[in-house]
Amino acid sequence: MLHDESLAAVAADLRRGHTDPAAYVETLQGRAGTVDTEIHAFLSESEGPDRWARARERANELAEANSRPATRPPLYGIPVGVKDIFHVDGFETRAGSDLPPDVLSGPQATAVSRLVDAGAIVLGKTVTAEFAYFDPGPTRNPHDTGHTPGGSSSGSAAAVAAGLCPLALGTQTIGSVIRPAAYCGVVGVKPSYGRVPADGVIPAAQSVDTVGYFTQGVAGARIAAGVLYDDWRALPTPPERPTLGVPEGPYLEQADEPGRQAFAAHVDRLSAAGYDVERVSVLDDIAALNERHTDLVAGEMALAHEMWFSEYADRYAASTRDLVERGRETTVRAVARARRSRHDLRDALENRMDDRAVDVWLAPAAPGPAPSGIDDTGDPVMNLPWTHAGLPAVSLPAGKTDEGLPLGVQCVARFGADEDLLSWAEGLAAALSAAP
Repeated sequence: MLHDESLAAVAADLRRGHTDPAAYVETLQGRAGTVDTEIHAFLSESEGPDRWARARERANELAEANSRPATRPPLYGIPVGVKDIFHVDGFETRAGSDLPPDVLSGPQATAVSRLVDAGAIVLGKTVTAEFAYFDPGPTRNPHDTGHTPGGSSSGSAAAVAAGLCPLALGTQTIGSVIRPAAYCGVVGVKPSYGRVPADGVIPAAQSVDTVGYFTQGVAGARIAAGVLYDDWRALPTPPERPTLGVPEGPYLEQADEPGRQAFAAHVDRLSAAGYDVERVSVLDDIAALNERHTDLVAGEMALAHEMWFSEYADRYAASTRDLVERGRETTVRAVARARRSRHDLRDALENRMDDRAVDVWLAPAAPGPAPSGIDDTGDPVMNLPWTHAGLPAVSLPAGKTDEGLPLGVQCVARFGADEDLLSWAEGLAAALSAAP
């Protein structure tokens, strides 16, 4: 089910003319015919032009309009998957739900427009858990179809891991980019809150909703960042090797035992590669923080869904309905306290970074490998505090279990330091993938 489909390599071949965009679309079509019937990463399309005919037409238009390799845009001819809570011109938005698509429609998301303007081809919508929460779709993990790919950006992570497209969009409100990236063995990027516009995306909790994306490598992730981010800054020189911080205490204890053992081995590997590692006591109030974040997500989800829920409550999945109903009972004071908590936590984490000269926090990207079955997308608890604080995070592949399931390490930097984080990530990824 797996295939090497490096965004950086494919983009270079397309822009140089070594690969024709329409021919590349045909290559992916052949692969999807045997793979996506098993993993179900993309939504089926029953109306309008055939997915592949549409993609080939767009590819031919790009080739005709960009005959000179030197002037081709950065994502020239790159097919992308788009999580089905983004509005895309010419596509329905269903958000993994049973609500009528016409009530969910809206203008195309800025993130999608930026990809299209950079030469990308929207290959299709990818499966999402209902309204980007916990009720899963049919997507399976390409490493082992008996396991979840994670969620809620299930289809996007699985599509990239399976080589069905080199780039896919997702979103994160708790752990919906970083966790599925780890489960599927790909790179997942969760930017600093607000650095990629989230308009045109069906909201979950707007105070923390963040547009993110998936690639198979860090070099490709940096190419995509230059297109998606507001005010992306190309660094004139690579930053010095970072000092790594391990957040010891109750937060880390939330991982399961195999997950903690694997993480300890990952930290040892980075230390052996020459990285300085500081072990820092932090996030001692993680249980209270988890509760505050849940209050925030529930309260803001209820606000975002007020009109839809009042008419279509019976069409919501049980887990989503329970969250909205909890949000309706969450007090304004509790939501306000949770919103203030975001900035308080950010300040506290960055103060600890100052105290110990830490540049990057390291943590497991998930409590352990992907759980078996597809009825549960896994626990986002390892991602929650970093999302709450709005800090940039990247999940890097870090080997596999004896059963062949991927493991991931989550790397988190200061707010707004996305450029540094993705520069550092190349060295970290290389060290994590080196043979022990």
